[in-house]
Amino acid sequence: MSDSRLLQALARIEHLGNRLPPPTWLFVWLCGLVLAASAVAAASGWQAVWPDGSRTVSAVNLLSADGLRRILGETVSNFTQFAPVGTVLVAMLGLGLAERSGLLGAALARLVRLSGRRSLPAVVAFAGVMSSIAADAGYVVVIPLAGLLFQRAGLPPLAGIACAFAGVSGGFSANLLIGPVDALLAGIASEALRTLDADAHVAVTANYYFMAVSVVLVTGVVTLVHHTLILPYLQRQPAATQATVDGSPAHGETAAGSSAADALVPLHRGGLRAVGLWTLLVLAVIALTLLPADASLRGDDGSLIRSPWISGIVVLVAVWSGVAGILYARVSGLWTRSSDAVSALEDTLRSLASYLVLMFFAAQFVAYFQWSQIGQLIALDGALGLRELAWSPVALLLLFVLLTVALDLLIGSASAKWALMAPVFIPMFVLVGIPADATLAAYRVGDSVANIITPLMPYFAMVVAFAQRHQPSAGIGTLMALMLPYSLALLLGWGTLLGVWLAAGWPLGPG
Repeated sequence: MSDSRLLQALARIEHLGNRLPPPTWLFVWLCGLVLAASAVAAASGWQAVWPDGSRTVSAVNLLSADGLRRILGETVSNFTQFAPVGTVLVAMLGLGLAERSGLLGAALARLVRLSGRRSLPAVVAFAGVMSSIAADAGYVVVIPLAGLLFQRAGLPPLAGIACAFAGVSGGFSANLLIGPVDALLAGIASEALRTLDADAHVAVTANYYFMAVSVVLVTGVVTLVHHTLILPYLQRQPAATQATVDGSPAHGETAAGSSAADALVPLHRGGLRAVGLWTLLVLAVIALTLLPADASLRGDDGSLIRSPWISGIVVLVAVWSGVAGILYARVSGLWTRSSDAVSALEDTLRSLASYLVLMFFAAQFVAYFQWSQIGQLIALDGALGLRELAWSPVALLLLFVLLTVALDLLIGSASAKWALMAPVFIPMFVLVGIPADATLAAYRVGDSVANIITPLMPYFAMVVAFAQRHQPSAGIGTLMALMLPYSLALLLGWGTLLGVWLAAGWPLGPG
């Protein structure tokens, strides 16, 4: 297929996707659909046996008296306890101060000048992949900043958002460092393996070699797709559809026609010095409370990875950026009163109003889907079907990758999905000679590549909201059209790497 036909196909996907109702209404309708489906599934007696035979999972009718009582009693907590809501609000409060103080804009402009337009996609993709060391912080920090960064470079901001989303979510399991994702997934794998051997253990570093190499692959694939498909596609769109919310040119052009990178906002030296001193102070506090063997803020087991600094990375980013923004604005003279910072915080929250409305209904849908147990039933029934196949280990694991991709379209949580799949596939594959670390590596590939194309992933709606800040007409179809090439390319490239790695018998990690 020629490039022009590929771009036309993306345009059709975007057009069809955007004919869907606005994301808020889509989640309202999905809530109704799940409620009706739960009643039908329960009436039909849909059941599945848990992998270890310990219990039976049955569909739950949410339109029953018990279901309605739960809906009425937990609607508020569904919203207030929905993970993306609090995380985004906290992060954006700090980043909002940094943005409105002028610090963020000036720093991004300088970064554009230092990086160069051509290398920006690779820098953003790599930063997105590495952000998984801080769990979900990349969604609320890297993705919106990438849109601003590309705009400063004179490039479509949606290209930056898509590039960062592909790195953060499409490459979620890859990293050069061992992080909380590794600990979580390895822990679940260990529990599943103990159904065969009570003393078995899957190390946190079980996939380290493979995942470290995957960082290079994901960064390269994302950069290649950006240059060959996404950027040409966005640059072909009419300029009128690319205007930002505040009316400024979407491609970052100044009134004279030059790019924003050529019209840099000067960094205030005194303000920058104050931010630098504040940063050194924060780093010193982290070092003193984390690096010594008996440091007070290490994890309960003395771990660095499970320390409060890592688990609270979003709060750390918010506090650092918020104080940095206040210092910069006061030293530079932009803010002269204490009320200026409060006004900036209020403006930031006002800009999140549409996001909060969307998240309310998204939270209800996710809760209803979990309560109905339809997701678990689909996962269990689909997984058990693979028991009948007598394929080679590599073929089975690649098929397992595809199954994980399919289930990822229904269950967005990596830990919840792995908790369902690991007890089935790890014991089953071990009995036919496939080690647990290979099954874990295959799961990580399949779980990552589909995140960026499923609207059911909790952060998907948030990324749509980020895109609408630059292009108000953007919708679910827009984001899916932009992310589908990344998803397919990552599935092909990463799946090929996994197949070659396993066929060659290379170790996936230390030991």
